Amino acid sequence: MEAEFRARAACPPAKERETPPSSPAAASPAEDAPLLLGDGVVRRRAMRERFAERSVSFRRDVGHAAAETFLLTRLTFTLLRYLGIGYKWIRQFLALCCYALLLMPGFIQVLYYYFFSSQVLRSVVYGEQPRNRLDLYIPAGSTGLKPVVAFVTGGAWTIGYKGWGALLGRRLAERGILVACLDYRNFPQGTIGDMVEDVSQGISFVCNNIARYGGDPERIYLVGQSAGAHIAACTLVKRAIKECGEGDTSNWSVGQLKAFFGISGGYNLLNLVDHFHKRGLYRSLFLSIMEGEESLRKFSPQVLVKDVAVRSAVSLLPHIILFHGTSDCSIPHAESEAFLDTLQQRGAKVDLFLYQGKTHTDLFLQIARKSLSIMLA
Repeated sequence: MEAEFRARAACPPAKERETPPSSPAAASPAEDAPLLLGDGVVRRRAMRERFAERSVSFRRDVGHAAAETFLLTRLTFTLLRYLGIGYKWIRQFLALCCYALLLMPGFIQVLYYYFFSSQVLRSVVYGEQPRNRLDLYIPAGSTGLKPVVAFVTGGAWTIGYKGWGALLGRRLAERGILVACLDYRNFPQGTIGDMVEDVSQGISFVCNNIARYGGDPERIYLVGQSAGAHIAACTLVKRAIKECGEGDTSNWSVGQLKAFFGISGGYNLLNLVDHFHKRGLYRSLFLSIMEGEESLRKFSPQVLVKDVAVRSAVSLLPHIILFHGTSDCSIPHAESEAFLDTLQQRGAKVDLFLYQGKTHTDLFLQIARKSLSIMLA
């Protein structure tokens, strides 16, 4: 009995044996579920709070950026006003931006053609100056030498660029006419004397090299629009005077041009100073472009032609054809009428086409292409 008692004491029954304490990892899922749910709720609440804080911070940053942009814009307009760029120019610039937005679909098509068409040769070098470049619009799918248009773009002598002629170049190229759009130095990069020099070099390049691109050197037409018409007319008249006085035809001769087309141009700067001043191209700026008041006569084609001393030079000029709209407010159509009268008095061959109700840009975009296409066909 004693031995049996000792055995039982050494090995108690199974129900009396102690169960070792369980580790945290061994806890049942049912016991841990409430704790995990509570942690998720806390985490979601924290995420919502952080998102709300970020939203408030984002709105605050946007408001701050908008306030700074408004301040910067207001200060810019104030600075431009003190520099002499008045509210009239600013209003016109904003109106131009709105107009450009309305025409954006058409601009996109022209830009795509300009940058990606195989018919366009961009930035062909014709001189040593940085802006001495021209774009060539070459007719496709045709044989034989083609008529050539050397085009001088407008831009108030300040924003002219060869790319402005892309639409004209495309339309004329579709009609079998090779177009060379000349770039030139604008103010303040250059003054009117530099512009005339650049255009003269560009014409020289066209006259002497256009055959390599399929153009006919015997059928070259000079075309200028707005300020470009003034620069081209100055170049033409000065070249004729130089040839008559010095007999210099080493680079090019006015006899190599079949005709000059002046579109919405101004040809007597003495009559335009006050007109431009009223329209926002202020007298001080305009005189700086034209190299001072004393140079206005020197760069006015109509005044040059009036000079009795250059009568023989006028006889060298090619056929001059002027276009102007009667509703042109930028440059009055009286400019072309006065130039016509002066040229006729000096015996030049000249014609004027006035278009009723057409404005400065209407004439170029709607009529000039058709008129040129018919005359050059």
